[in-house]
Amino acid sequence: MARSHARSKRKYTGKKFKYFRKKRKRELERPTIDTEIGAEKKKKQRVLGGNFKLRLFATQYINVTDPNTNKTQKVRILGFEENIASKDLNRRHVLTKGAVVETELGNVKISSRPGQHGVLNGVLIS
Repeated sequence: MARSHARSKRKYTGKKFKYFRKKRKRELERPTIDTEIGAEKKKKQRVLGGNFKLRLFATQYINVTDPNTNKTQKVRILGFEENIASKDLNRRHVLTKGAVVETELGNVKISSRPGQHGVLNGVLIS
């Protein structure tokens, strides 16, 4: 059965909404991309409107910007620090926007969406 972004079939009380149509292609939902630290793995995916998204499944490098000097460089990720998005993502060491990783320059907060953009960018925080 297809995943869907359509509204729920039930109201907050538990009563069913009246059924009035089928699912639509535009309401299609795809599984989440859980980006991890590891060997580089990307995938190009066509989306609605003929556009493309670059999915990043795993990477070992991050583009780090130092806010003091405004310089950006590609740095190796040494380890995972935390992900405040959810306890589950934190436990599984999933890289999402807002996650903190340890690099050679110090701790870096991820500012890009790796599952959508296909690249890992971050800002130095310490």
